[in-house]
Amino acid sequence: MTSMQGKVVFITGGARGIGAEVARRLHNKGAKLVLTDLSEADLATVAAELGHDDRVLTVVADVRDLPAMQAAADQAVERFGGIDVVMANAGIASYGSVLQVDPEAFKRVLDVNLLGVFYTVRATLPAVINSRGYVLIVSSLAAFAASPSLAAYDASKAGVEHFANALRSEVAHHDVGVGSAHMCWIDTPLVRDAKADLPAFDELIASLPGPLKKTTSVTRCAATFVKGIEGRKDHVYCPGWVGLFRWLKPVLSTRLGELPTRKAFAELVPRVDEQVEALGRSSSAYNEGLAKP
Repeated sequence: MTSMQGKVVFITGGARGIGAEVARRLHNKGAKLVLTDLSEADLATVAAELGHDDRVLTVVADVRDLPAMQAAADQAVERFGGIDVVMANAGIASYGSVLQVDPEAFKRVLDVNLLGVFYTVRATLPAVINSRGYVLIVSSLAAFAASPSLAAYDASKAGVEHFANALRSEVAHHDVGVGSAHMCWIDTPLVRDAKADLPAFDELIASLPGPLKKTTSVTRCAATFVKGIEGRKDHVYCPGWVGLFRWLKPVLSTRLGELPTRKAFAELVPRVDEQVEALGRSSSAYNEGLAKP
């Protein structure tokens, strides 16, 4: 296990949810933190929780903006001398089926979740190579098993899983580690907002078989991520059984794999779409407020 004492950790989406909780845990282990997010107020709140000490740098930056991410990486190197760990964590989701979702909301998910990961890694990778560090790219169980009404999210998380695999092979000779993190439902603002906005979304989750309907706490997820970072893991799963779906992926996209949920989804997807139409937006109010870069 790698000690985090004195390590410089760059986290996108560091002001809320998993990113903020990972930051708290790594700060307790002596890490130096570079937290980026769009909300200056939320970043200030996290910094205050961490004591506003000299081991925390907050940067307002949009992962969809490569120059902004490069500027954040440059600030990290100038302040702390380098970057040891990058956690490409910023992510959003949209609501509604392919026929219902607002195309702009769909595009915004891909811009944040997929291009944002590329821009984050592109900006920070020279420093990570220099430190022989580690990159953790936050994917999802959605990379293995798609959920209806979340096509943009599913596509983006499958994309970043393959991005992580390609990156791992590219930088292995530099002694840089690359991992991808895969989680089932986590009690983040993303999931809570969807449940609050769309009652049928909560029913959709409840219709899933076995452990797939359960939601894991942010604290448990963050603890798993920290262990993955310390161990420079190629794959991080939360809960642990999510790893089984990596091997079941070829079956899950067949008619046989889809059979257990097909009837429930046929009833619930139209209801989700009706609620999205009534809501008047295809993502959370928070995400609708994201300005274009």
